[in-house]
Amino acid sequence: MNHVAPPAQALIVVDVQKAGVTGERAVPGTAGLLERTADLIARARRGGALVVHLQNDGAPGSGDEPHTPGWALHLPVGEGPAEVVIRKTRDDGFAGTSLGDLLTGAGVESLALCGVMSEMCVQATARTALALGHRVVLPYDAHATQDIPAAPGISAAVPAAVVSRVAAWAISGDAEVTVPAADVRFAAPPRAR
Repeated sequence: MNHVAPPAQALIVVDVQKAGVTGERAVPGTAGLLERTADLIARARRGGALVVHLQNDGAPGSGDEPHTPGWALHLPVGEGPAEVVIRKTRDDGFAGTSLGDLLTGAGVESLALCGVMSEMCVQATARTALALGHRVVLPYDAHATQDIPAAPGISAAVPAAVVSRVAAWAISGDAEVTVPAADVRFAAPPRAR
C-alpha cells in the first residue's frame, strides 16, 4: 500500500530568475524544470497554499544584479496575499529576510521547495527550514543546477544531475527528496492570510 504524504502548506520557489533559466547560462534541463515548477505553483494556488518566490539580489556585474534583465523572475507572480516575493542577498532564503516570520505567521508546518541552484540556495534554504522544525519536501525533479567543470588533479567534470542528486542526498535524512513534483499535494496553512 502506498503511503500518501500530508500536503505542503507552502511552496518556496527559489531563484527562478531569467539569468538561471534562459540563454547560455540556463541550467541543463530548463524546459522540464520550468514546466514542473509552473505546475507546482498552479497546484499550490489551487490548494490555498502560501506561494513564496525568492529572488536573489546578485552582486554588481552578476547575471542576477538587481534591476537587470537576468534578475527578473521568469514565472509570473500571482495576485493576492497568499503569494509573495521575498528578495534575498544570501544563499539561505531565511537569512536576513522575512521568510521565517511569514511562515510562522501563517502557521506553516510543511513546505515544498523547488528552483535553482540545488547545492546552493535550494539546499541552504531547505536546511534552515528543517532546523526551524518544518517538514520539507524537495521534489527530485523540480530543482536544478549547473555542471561542475573539471578540476585537474581533483576530478573530471560533474554533470548537473549528479550535483543536484548529491545536494538532495545531503539532507535526505531529514527531508523528503525522492518524491516527484507531480506527487506533491498542497493545502492552505492553518492561519491563511
